Amino acid sequence: MVSNTRSANSAVRTARRIQNSVDKRDKKRGVKKASKRGVQTGKRAYPNKMPAQHLNKPGLERDLKYPPRFEAPGYEGSNKLRNMVALITGGDSGIGRAVAVLFAREGADVAIVYLDEHADAVATQEAVESEGRRCVLLPGDVRQSKFCEKAVAQTVRELGKLDVLVNNAAFQEHEYEIEKLSDEHFDHTIRTNLHGYFFMARAAVPHLKAGNSIVMTGSVTGIRGSKHLLDYSMTKGGIHAFARSLAGQLIGRGIRVNVVAPGPVWTPLNPADKPAKEVRKFGSDTPMKRAAQPEEIAPAFVFLAAPSCSSYITGEVLPIIGGY
Repeated sequence: MVSNTRSANSAVRTARRIQNSVDKRDKKRGVKKASKRGVQTGKRAYPNKMPAQHLNKPGLERDLKYPPRFEAPGYEGSNKLRNMVALITGGDSGIGRAVAVLFAREGADVAIVYLDEHADAVATQEAVESEGRRCVLLPGDVRQSKFCEKAVAQTVRELGKLDVLVNNAAFQEHEYEIEKLSDEHFDHTIRTNLHGYFFMARAAVPHLKAGNSIVMTGSVTGIRGSKHLLDYSMTKGGIHAFARSLAGQLIGRGIRVNVVAPGPVWTPLNPADKPAKEVRKFGSDTPMKRAAQPEEIAPAFVFLAAPSCSSYITGEVLPIIGGY
């Protein structure tokens, strides 16, 4: 018993010596205020404050005071998707546009599905063609299964085949109280974000072969939830589950299915949702203290689509959320 007491007393003295030593260093160091600047780790700097702006839906990229960065000037292609064909929903702007450009830089022809943002879609088409690849524009509503079937058929007809489907189109609109989330609002989110993904995948799968892939855009809200985006978070969690389930179904055919789950990304989606004053600080609550730019997210889609990079990866959800 005595030896145990001595040991305990010794442990206490040791703990206090360590504590005192650290306390002294803390006093010398002082308390540093956390920096409000966005963390920069890429080839060029990005803003940590965005313009206080609110857009009418569906939101046009050309109307944003700070155009999202999609050009990825530091990214050099290396034929990872050479002579492949990709169909990208929501490809007119935001993440979809950045993915289209990098896919083209990696050697793929691209078909773009979008709602009615024709000016944005043409800008994306021009960006893809400047990379030396073809780009087909397919305006329409992914909530309609017949349109999804026609979009896939036209892609195959005009570009010769289909190797990669990127399910990316989405609807997002906040609501603070569940009682005020209307049937119309809820149904529109579900049909766009879940029905649209399902219809497009169902139409695409018969044209895919071993070595091809499907990449879906999920969200950190599908992992953590979001109290003001009940319906949107529900759909994003559903997308994660759908992708993992479909991956299991298609693995025998050699078709991979994965998800990129971004945190805040500067695209027309959020200024067309949030009030202008909230848009200004969009993304500032992440450890990097800023929203991502689409060109920072797009390389993950290349990685998951390219057989040379991810041939042993399927059913995965890859979060890109600016740190933990």
